[in-house]
Amino acid sequence: MFSQLPNCITSPSWWQLIKWIADPIGFQQEYSQKYGDIFSMRLSGIGSYVILGHPQAIQEIFTQDAKFDVGRGNKLAEPLIGQNSLMLIDGTRHRRERKLLMPPFHGEKLQDYAEQICLITKKITSQWQIGQPFVVRSAMQKVSLEVILQIVFGLSEGERYQQLKPLLTDWLDMTDSPLRSSMLFLTFLQQDWGTWTPWGRMKRRQRYIYELLQAEIEEKRTKNNHKQGDVLSLMMAARDEQGQAMTDDELKDELLTILFAGHETTATTLAWAFYQIHQNPDSLLKLRHEIDSLGANPQPMEIAQLPYLTAVCQETLRMYPVLPAIFPRITKSSMNIGGYQFPPDTALLPSIYLLHYREDLYPNPRQFHPQRFLERQYSPWEYIPFGGGSRRCLGYALALLEMKLVLATVLSNYQLALVDNKPLQMQRRGFTLAPNGGVRMVMIGKQ
Repeated sequence: MFSQLPNCITSPSWWQLIKWIADPIGFQQEYSQKYGDIFSMRLSGIGSYVILGHPQAIQEIFTQDAKFDVGRGNKLAEPLIGQNSLMLIDGTRHRRERKLLMPPFHGEKLQDYAEQICLITKKITSQWQIGQPFVVRSAMQKVSLEVILQIVFGLSEGERYQQLKPLLTDWLDMTDSPLRSSMLFLTFLQQDWGTWTPWGRMKRRQRYIYELLQAEIEEKRTKNNHKQGDVLSLMMAARDEQGQAMTDDELKDELLTILFAGHETTATTLAWAFYQIHQNPDSLLKLRHEIDSLGANPQPMEIAQLPYLTAVCQETLRMYPVLPAIFPRITKSSMNIGGYQFPPDTALLPSIYLLHYREDLYPNPRQFHPQRFLERQYSPWEYIPFGGGSRRCLGYALALLEMKLVLATVLSNYQLALVDNKPLQMQRRGFTLAPNGGVRMVMIGKQ
């Protein structure tokens, strides 16, 4: 089967797996230089994948999304987010869940969340001291965790909130390096021998999280507080066309998916944004000027409309994809994509990285240049930070809103500087990619 695929990497599959875990960006750079836009890798114990970095091939995939299975291509994530997660289901069930989950993340609801995001940011950043270095990614992780606890779970105080907060952070930090991430890819490391093994500790924390989430769901149900504005309350109140609500297991798995997909990713992108803005004084000046132009105490939704701030967020997402590639699409039947005929059960992996670093789309792709997003409108298959097709990230509008409001709130209150100016590399953190060292900065003054 593998030999039928285009441009197969010839090194042993165990070696490809090690390289993919250790440095997925370097892996793609190396083999795209050798094979071009489309090539095939084989990961020992996991399977074969065709990596695609051409916009036309990605367009062909997104416009025919119904002809692929996606959920079963995400099996690696099942131990973390459960079998009921939107990421792991296909077909009618996927459409039903997505429809039920959509309303809390769009439209007027976002305006309700905007004020909360600004307040959370102010509260956490007020603890910074002049002259005391801090790790931006850790600070942003505190912000994004608080956003999820308050806006998604509806928790801002009480015993359950106090228990969940450190538990969620510890759980996610268990895969904070390429070596520690390897247990997500190597099934022989997935042994639950209690607290003796990393996997055992991870599963134990996860079971405790599920218990706390179950208790929260039951409490919300007995209080019957569906009038609450948090995402969980809205999810509990949602009904499908048959009048059915989501089950408790579905609710818990979706909450973990939101935590997993929305917490780490936003914190990482914000860390990169602060890094690039402070590497580029012109961008910082432009941003400050644009934010100041709104006057004192602007409305959060006014901030979210600022064009240069939006372009800074878009360019950060282009340069630093949080995932090395988007969800694999598995062909249900024989298909022609990108000029190649693929047999059924071929896993196609559109690469965010290869697409976002194409010279023909993004001249000087290694240069931070937000202006490019003001000069050109990119199509949904030329720019894919949140994936695309029927599997586009459900929370993308909330993620962008959070990024803009956090950046604007920090920049209008504090003057920061990078502790050292050395170039930073992306390194694996679980399934995602984060800045090595987390971006160290120091506050040098208040605005």
